[in-house]
Amino acid sequence: MIRALTTWFGIGYLRPAPGTWASAVAVGLAYLLHGLGGFPLLLGATVIVTALGFWAVPQAIAGQPDKDPSEIVIDEVAGQWIAMCAPSAGFWFAGLAPWNFPYPGWVGAFLLFRLFDIWKPWIIGRADRRHDAVGVMLDDVLAGLFAAIAVILAAGFAHGVLMR
Repeated sequence: MIRALTTWFGIGYLRPAPGTWASAVAVGLAYLLHGLGGFPLLLGATVIVTALGFWAVPQAIAGQPDKDPSEIVIDEVAGQWIAMCAPSAGFWFAGLAPWNFPYPGWVGAFLLFRLFDIWKPWIIGRADRRHDAVGVMLDDVLAGLFAAIAVILAAGFAHGVLMR
């Protein structure tokens, strides 16, 4: 069960770029969750997946020389869902129907999360350099937060400046 969770049910074994595959699958699942229950369902799922990741990753890497194997992608799912919470919340609080999840929000969340996850600026990189189970999860959680903030700023700019 630990291996299934940490590889996100085998997605982590896809090559090349298992983290990108996991992020893409996470976007599709976030869209589904938002459609079924809006922002509250996506937020709840994000909290659960993040907690499961912090619980499962230490068990998955225990005794392994590689403390951040590429097949572990639950961290990408958690981070991507954190990023997806930004447009989901915006649409939810704007009163849009759950299946009305315009593509710029989710595409922006995907691209910005991948950017921050690969680039690893500032504290994201510091978390990644921990080389432990917490670091495996924390760098993606922080990348998700950075992406969420960037999505919010981009939406504010697009709706507050460009559409005036």
